[in-house]
Amino acid sequence: MATLCKPSIAVPDHVITMEDTLELARTLHAGHEQLPLVLRLIANTGVQTRHLVQPIEETLKHPGFESRNKVYEAEAKARVPEVVRGALANAELEAQDIDMIVYVSCTGFMMPSMTAYLINTMGFRDDTRQLPIAQLGCAAGGAAINRAHDFCLAYPGSNVLIVACEFCSLCYQPVDIGVGSLLSNGLFGDAVAAAVVRGDGGTGMGLERNGSHLVPQTEDWISYAVRGTGFHFQLDKRVPGTMSMLAPALRTLSEQHDWDVTGLDFYIVHAGGPRILNDLSQYLGLDQETFAHSRTTLTERGNIASCVVFDALNRLFEEGKVAEGARGLIAGFGPGITAEMALGSWRDPAQVPAHRLHAAVPQGRTAQAQEQAAAV
Repeated sequence: MATLCKPSIAVPDHVITMEDTLELARTLHAGHEQLPLVLRLIANTGVQTRHLVQPIEETLKHPGFESRNKVYEAEAKARVPEVVRGALANAELEAQDIDMIVYVSCTGFMMPSMTAYLINTMGFRDDTRQLPIAQLGCAAGGAAINRAHDFCLAYPGSNVLIVACEFCSLCYQPVDIGVGSLLSNGLFGDAVAAAVVRGDGGTGMGLERNGSHLVPQTEDWISYAVRGTGFHFQLDKRVPGTMSMLAPALRTLSEQHDWDVTGLDFYIVHAGGPRILNDLSQYLGLDQETFAHSRTTLTERGNIASCVVFDALNRLFEEGKVAEGARGLIAGFGPGITAEMALGSWRDPAQVPAHRLHAAVPQGRTAQAQEQAAAV
């Protein structure tokens, strides 16, 4: 069984607080006719701190798309390797053990991808597969886990490194003053994350089933307008209500696995905003504390796009309370509107008596896993 091991996370040193954000909104947009609404929406996010790759003074400038993308590339090359080393150490593997690298990011562009840079500079084999994913936004963290799972099903015993690099602050556009844009300016933060999916062994979430769901006719609800000044983030006011359409998809995937989505032991979901978590609790009939790790990520780091699920999962690891065999769900939500979902059971060899290690049968061995394995 493929196992998603403990992630490695890093955030930049420059910090902006909720109070800083509100004061900037008052100062920069003093004449905005909907300023009271904007201030209320930002305050309601509950985001107390965010981390930025540049000081706020530099973040607020716009030197042009070319200059910003150069910052993205330089910062990614400077910050990603350390996080990768942490993920490899968590999985007890070396670079030479990795068979594929999945790199996800929606806040900058590189070609060749960052995957080529890592292979050339960090000792990965030259036959390492590369899978860059650039257009799934916040859902890309979940998609990366699922594609790593698929790869391990197709090539048993393989190991996949996932890297998520999001510098959302580099997408700040001073000319975008719609309510959705101003809210986004107070919501998103920067982070880098990495995790390994081991084909054999390891401690973490044993991946058993994955799925994807797209809500029809919602392509323009979360999108980028690509202009001469770069990526202009567009957020429709209907987005906070999407859980009414995505919660049933989580329920359906669980039922296909013969699980009850309301009876799992842990839930790691994308914290796009507080209402996403509140509504998901309501539609699934779960206690608000069910998504405590996702809420903490949102409070302390903001919406860090594809990195959210890894940051929340890392908090679950750090808590150290997950028992062998505990059943859980990971879900990332993003443009499309898309949900990328994974189900699995916790694997911790340290909790299993030695005589049972080779006899253990994974809980809920899925029809999907059997079908996929038979198809390759």
